[in-house]
Amino acid sequence: MAWRGCLVKWSRIESIKSQNTITSSSRFNPYHQQRFGFRREAKRSDTKRGNETQEPKASPPEPGTPVSQPPPKIRRPSLLRPLMFTVGFTGCSFGAAAILQYETLKSRVQAAKDGEELEKLVMGSQDMAYWHDWWNQLSGLQRQALLLMSMIDDFWSSLTEGQKAVTGIIAINTAVLCCWRIPSLQRSMIKYFTSNPASKTRCLPMILSSFSHYSIIHMMANMYVLWTFSSGIVSLLGKEQFLAVYLSAGVISTMVSYVCKTATGRFHPSLGASGAVMAVLAAVCAKVPEAKLGIIFLPMFTFSAGNALKALVAMDTVGLILGWRLFDHAAHLGGALFGVWYVAYGHKLIWRKREPLVKLWHDIRSPGSKGSKPGSGGGSGHP
Repeated sequence: MAWRGCLVKWSRIESIKSQNTITSSSRFNPYHQQRFGFRREAKRSDTKRGNETQEPKASPPEPGTPVSQPPPKIRRPSLLRPLMFTVGFTGCSFGAAAILQYETLKSRVQAAKDGEELEKLVMGSQDMAYWHDWWNQLSGLQRQALLLMSMIDDFWSSLTEGQKAVTGIIAINTAVLCCWRIPSLQRSMIKYFTSNPASKTRCLPMILSSFSHYSIIHMMANMYVLWTFSSGIVSLLGKEQFLAVYLSAGVISTMVSYVCKTATGRFHPSLGASGAVMAVLAAVCAKVPEAKLGIIFLPMFTFSAGNALKALVAMDTVGLILGWRLFDHAAHLGGALFGVWYVAYGHKLIWRKREPLVKLWHDIRSPGSKGSKPGSGGGSGHP
């Protein structure tokens, strides 16, 4: 393009010096027309004129017709499959929790027997010189690794049963948060880790979105609340039952969100563990309403757990009615109502009726054994 510009400049100078030269001006006229787009504009205007003459034939001339303002016709999705998935997943969660409790109690009994035998062996060989020589034979790196493992074991032993139970949940949420930062995974993350009733994939995201956070602040807030109430909920329900309630609450809260979005026609994706966390918070607050709570940045202000639950439910109800889109208020309400219902009625209707399943599993695992079955009673002090 540079040499063309030089020719244009040179032609202009020559045209000023010799204005009566016609050949020079006629030589560069076609170039000027192409550069400035005269000929192209003529072609475009012709096509536009052709389109203008053809458009009135295809569309009706009356203004205000549906063609001039076509409304987006979004077909209301069917919620039968998500409903069946919710019922099936909830049943499988509590069934797996009952089996897990059986296996946990069985392993504890076996560990107690092994511990007694190991204690006898240690008491029989109390030779400190042997262990001293063994320690001296280790390299410096091996000693550092053993000390690090000892520190991790001490930290893990200092945690409560509830904090140990939610550690895995926090780790999964952190891994999913990191996956959101990988550009090549964006399409898969949106498809499977965000819940939307208008999406083609509706069932699997109901549980996966409960472990999905795009904002670090959002995840930290949810995990802080879960960590705070973990000890209380596990002391009330036990570790296995808590996991079943948490997973079921994530699916049920998403199902409530699906129903509200379908009824209002506001289809937008949602993600986060807020529904499941609200179930845990509501269960503890409903079971121990007189407990005192506070705010992390305002420790001087305290309030009862019952009042905190009422305030949260009222705020989410107002947000749902007014159509606030800052949070998924329908999922919050669904999780909170499920948590309150479970500690009031669900525990008796679901968990206390797990005896046939545990008996069946015991017969499968031990076909020839008879007698008492681990997990058939209360289990972990939680009848």
